[in-house]
Amino acid sequence: MSQDLLDRLRLIRTSGLGPIAFRQLLLRFGSASEALAAIPDLARRGGGKAPSLHTIAAAEREIAAVEALGGRFLSIGQGLYPRGLAELENAPPLLMVKGRLDLLERPMVAIVGARNASAAACRFARGLAHELGREGVSVVSGLARGIDSAAHDGSLETGTIAVIAGGIDVAYPPENAARQQDIAERGLLIAEMPPGTEPRARHFPYRNRIIAGLAAGTVVVEAAPRSGSLITARLAAEAGREVMAVPGSPLDPRAQGCNQLIRDGATLIQCAADVIEAVRPMLSQVASPRNPFETAPQPDPDDAEPDLRAAIESLLGPSPVPVDELVRQSGAPAGAVQLILLELDLAGRLDRHAGGKVSLG
Repeated sequence: MSQDLLDRLRLIRTSGLGPIAFRQLLLRFGSASEALAAIPDLARRGGGKAPSLHTIAAAEREIAAVEALGGRFLSIGQGLYPRGLAELENAPPLLMVKGRLDLLERPMVAIVGARNASAAACRFARGLAHELGREGVSVVSGLARGIDSAAHDGSLETGTIAVIAGGIDVAYPPENAARQQDIAERGLLIAEMPPGTEPRARHFPYRNRIIAGLAAGTVVVEAAPRSGSLITARLAAEAGREVMAVPGSPLDPRAQGCNQLIRDGATLIQCAADVIEAVRPMLSQVASPRNPFETAPQPDPDDAEPDLRAAIESLLGPSPVPVDELVRQSGAPAGAVQLILLELDLAGRLDRHAGGKVSLG
């Protein structure tokens, strides 16, 4: 059992410590072991009590459980961890995977859509996924009912990747248990949550960001105006990936989300060739090797003077504000501001929001 993996797992499973704080800690201290040792002092500087660190025994049990299930961990910045996903600020520090890891080395396209999809849309998604697979593309989806299931079925033989919201050993929805097992054996199954985790509503946006981050582009086949598929499309756009949509009848509520995406600038898709053409400029960018922890040296904790801490806290409030705005208004180096935010985060006094925004908790 790798000591580094054990330390990384303890770090990300520590209560209240999320992916952004994990990244900031590794950027600053270079290793999970050093980060664990630094947490108490950082939390004290942030004016709060240090979180209780995840225990060694609990981390060892989780690693053993994943291995017993035939899975393994992928650590951000190391080995086969997907390079495109690592570009996200809130990328999962650890992924649990089971199946064909070679599928992560191919171009990836996500296909998502409505759970209550029409028969025609499911047929289209299945055919599109099959054709993309024949072109050497790994098809990514979320193993939900409807379009997701159709996309996985169409690409099972050629290369499909299912990202699930719960533990790697938990089938959801229950009727997809056999499909999930097939994908684990013939495709690739990916989970962020610990084994045994039953998916909850809050887990699905986390899953959606992984889908969007893995892929060079996301195709939405059918979606209502307010749906998880449109969340995935928005996350893909925020990550600088291609957003594509299949048009539908304006009389069908399930097509309104796709038509809205096209109206707002998404690429209209009618066949696999349209998808390949749309994502081709993105493939070299998403595949480019980059270690997210290779950065300029960070300031030492003592560089964040008490006066600056007070200034940053005074700029914060209950309303989310971009970190860049805090840097601009304080006139302080970005690294020093990030350090203060990290201290507040570890002290349980900071809330992080989408779009790089923060507020006082």
